[in-house]
Amino acid sequence: MLKPRILVAAAMMLIAAATRLFPHPANFAPIAAIALFGGATLYDKRLAFGVPLLAMLLSDALIGFHDTMPFVYGSFALIVCIGMMLRTRRGLLPLAGAALTSSILFFVITNFGVWTAGSIYPKSFPGLVACYVAAVPFFQNTLFGDAVYTAALFGGLAIAEARFPMLRTQEPKPLGQQ
Repeated sequence: MLKPRILVAAAMMLIAAATRLFPHPANFAPIAAIALFGGATLYDKRLAFGVPLLAMLLSDALIGFHDTMPFVYGSFALIVCIGMMLRTRRGLLPLAGAALTSSILFFVITNFGVWTAGSIYPKSFPGLVACYVAAVPFFQNTLFGDAVYTAALFGGLAIAEARFPMLRTQEPKPLGQQ
């Protein structure tokens, strides 16, 4: 039986992934926020990786698959790991730092994928630099989108937890304090 918290977190990630289907500015997407949220809120590792990746796969099935998917999904998995580090530290500063780190990681890995898998840039160091330089104007939307969706997902869950106590995590107590 799935716990209510898992169902709520999964539904939130699926809804966020569905927003990729609506018109939006380039790179203003919930990708990193979904991965961070999954890693931070789903304590079963299979779910922490599986639910965000499934949400992404479902939206990609509608948007269309592409040559850089291994890079996108690889960065997504690494961002889930960053989210796992948020499990015990949910303050504003750790959350902002994790969102920023995720944005940078996604930028570095996926643009490397564009250079590697694509034919636009020469396969040389200057070609790689040109690829990253061309992507810089889109990075601000990545940062803004990650910040907005991270705030929406984590803030939404915090509001839901306050309203419905059954959604709160029950941290295991150390031995001797049971």
